[in-house]
Amino acid sequence: MEKIFVPLIQKLENRSEKFGNLLRKAVRLFCFYTEREWYEMRVLIKGAGDLATGIACRLHTCGFQIIMTEIKVPLTVRRTVAFSRAVYEETAVVEGITGRLAHGPEEIEEILGKRQIAVIVDPDVKYMGAYRPDVVVDAILAKRNLGTSISDAELVIGVGPGFTAGEDCHLVVETKRGHYLGRVIHEGSAIPNTGIPGEIGGYSIERLVKATGDGMFTPLVSIGDLVEKGQIIAYSGNSPVYALMPGMVRGMLQPGVHVTTGLKCGDIDARCVKEHCYTVSDKARAIGGGVLEAILFHQAQAESKNMYKMVRGELKQEEIFYNIISRYGGMSACESAR
Repeated sequence: MEKIFVPLIQKLENRSEKFGNLLRKAVRLFCFYTEREWYEMRVLIKGAGDLATGIACRLHTCGFQIIMTEIKVPLTVRRTVAFSRAVYEETAVVEGITGRLAHGPEEIEEILGKRQIAVIVDPDVKYMGAYRPDVVVDAILAKRNLGTSISDAELVIGVGPGFTAGEDCHLVVETKRGHYLGRVIHEGSAIPNTGIPGEIGGYSIERLVKATGDGMFTPLVSIGDLVEKGQIIAYSGNSPVYALMPGMVRGMLQPGVHVTTGLKCGDIDARCVKEHCYTVSDKARAIGGGVLEAILFHQAQAESKNMYKMVRGELKQEEIFYNIISRYGGMSACESAR
């Protein structure tokens, strides 16, 4: 590191003593933060369902600050492993990580300061200015883009089908089970949605529990319960909902939610491993790994590009200084450097 920066500092000091001193302080910050450069990065994840939660857990474990947005009444089926549950329970703990509801953007900093994940009801992301994210991850999984733009942050990642890398986001992460699950896509889109869930334990479409009528959802079983094929496991309005296969209830909507015919409201797992009901799934963990790879790839590309420009002298003095300061130290570090 010194071989790169010392000659540069000496050269700039000859041109401007004041700027050389400032740059020297900036480089100290740079050398300090490169050991943990992504630790201070803030990631906004749109959506807080089970797959989005898998992403959040992986990034939070690696030191990222995480903010998640949700709708007012979440419809997450695998709610025991989703931070969306914090919307109606105030807090949600998944694999030892706490997600806490922020009742407004003013509460976010306090939550993040406690090394917790901030969950806020903001489906339209109207508080983007308060979030100040370095990275935006759209993990709503609506199978289409509901408003994410490539200009939303320095890095924007689309999760699943509905996004095109290079157009409405920088990178896309594959969500379809199989060989390419979790793959980072640099050009193009994820595999289109087929409407048929991946096979688990020999079952596919049978795994899904869907509402058979409109109205209030009333579950008759709990997550972790064993059920038999043909058993009535819930009511949607006045219509009974039957299990289409034997197994363990891995997901079920919370009582009292208004549902419409055909809405996914539960999930049955033939493997019947109770621990699976309370831990991040293999799919969510793989997708989280893909998002982590995408962030680190982008970071490496950006640093290499900036380093090359610095060595080549293609960045102006002010750009070199403020790029380092704003990226690694923020405005407080900039003021202390002055």
